[in-house]
Amino acid sequence: MPFFSFSQQFTNLAWGLAAAWLWKGTTSLVGMREVPDLSQIDPATLPAIPDTDGPELTVVIPARDEEAAIQQCLRSLLESTGLTLQIIAVDDRSTDRTGQYMDAIAAEARAGNSRHQFEVTHVTELPAGWLGKPHALAIGASRATSPWILFTDGDVVFGPRALELAMRQATELNADHLVLAPTIIFHSTGERAVLGAMQAMAMWMLRLWKVPDPRARDSFGAGAFNMIRRGTYHAIGGFENLKLEILEDVFLGMRVKRAGFAQRITLGPNLARLRWIEGAFGIVGLVEKNGFAVARFRTPLHLLACLSFPLHAIVPIAAILSGGWNIAAGILAYIGLIFCYQASRRVTRVPVWCAFLFAPAVVLVGWAFLRSMFLALHRGGVIWRGTLYPLNELRQAAQRSNSQ
Repeated sequence: MPFFSFSQQFTNLAWGLAAAWLWKGTTSLVGMREVPDLSQIDPATLPAIPDTDGPELTVVIPARDEEAAIQQCLRSLLESTGLTLQIIAVDDRSTDRTGQYMDAIAAEARAGNSRHQFEVTHVTELPAGWLGKPHALAIGASRATSPWILFTDGDVVFGPRALELAMRQATELNADHLVLAPTIIFHSTGERAVLGAMQAMAMWMLRLWKVPDPRARDSFGAGAFNMIRRGTYHAIGGFENLKLEILEDVFLGMRVKRAGFAQRITLGPNLARLRWIEGAFGIVGLVEKNGFAVARFRTPLHLLACLSFPLHAIVPIAAILSGGWNIAAGILAYIGLIFCYQASRRVTRVPVWCAFLFAPAVVLVGWAFLRSMFLALHRGGVIWRGTLYPLNELRQAAQRSNSQ
């Protein structure tokens, strides 16, 4: 009989995972309490926005074929109160009515004497060596005149006081870069289950409460709400240094942190809302372009990460079914998972009971990430909004970014 039988190895694995999830859940419960929440702060206690000669904040909204959402996004920005905005909408080679809607709303804003400045830029060609979204963001940023720039997406809807409160919070926290965690709009339990599983797994890579700590490696960026001082944006090289970066929002945040600038994150339920997942299986298409990018297009690393998804799904359940002391290991693993779901609930709004749907949800997420790699390898690149970006160029860009 081998010194370590399969049964013993499985028991060791089950208890190891149980200990890992309990540790992660407990530390997350404690740590997430440190993340501020604008909905829990009396606005009267926040400092006023510093006076400027022009708009206090420039909002850059790149959009390609977003006709279903762009009008609501832009109109919500025009309804912003408490500050003056320079709104720059960038139509990135749209083939639908996105550009027409932008022009129409800009004309309405001028005719209605809006307090906010509104301009539209139409991109008709993509220069070599650029991905479409970073290029559109760079175009918008080049026209910014305000001390702060907010990079957002065309499907985000803002509350009237969202930008004012975020600016005042940035002043209060002495931030150079502020990320407001967006509120995801759900239409089904499956969508909640998938987001809950993704957030639980993401906790192994990112501790949100450590983002402000200059000694910690943790950094954050979100395409829905990246607000950065214009001087900081230029100091890190802007999107010109992220020309071929699919996860441009994440790596903008990483560059801010690496450069030693003050990065902050805040919560604010319903201040910035978006519909991110269209049905549970919508995650498959959503991850298609950026799943492989998480591993920086390194196949062995990506395969190893994908294998961890079914491992975390199967082992606790198998432990419970195997009997004996293994039952305790499986139960403790789920207790740790429940702690993680409770800790992240302030961000995700996913009910804690969705932890019991973790296994099928995390397998689906794992398949989506694995499929992302297979498609990129098969196609020789990543297709994003109808354009194929060669894999060798993306890998070279990722290597340059990692070395900087």
